[in-house]
Amino acid sequence: MRDDQNDSVEACPAPAPREGDRPDRVRSADLLGPSGQLEIEHAGRVYRLRVTQQGKLILTA
Repeated sequence: MRDDQNDSVEACPAPAPREGDRPDRVRSADLLGPSGQLEIEHAGRVYRLRVTQQGKLILTA
């Protein structure tokens, strides 16, 4: 087990949704670009969002 897996990371809580609020919407093609993948840094970790061969989205750490 890596040492950094034992470090606790405090997550930033998401703001509570208000009545009538809708989430933002972004087209996956606009987000992922021509490579079909995007790296997302969250709470000190890097995640990869990508399109599978079946055309579905998968998020991995």
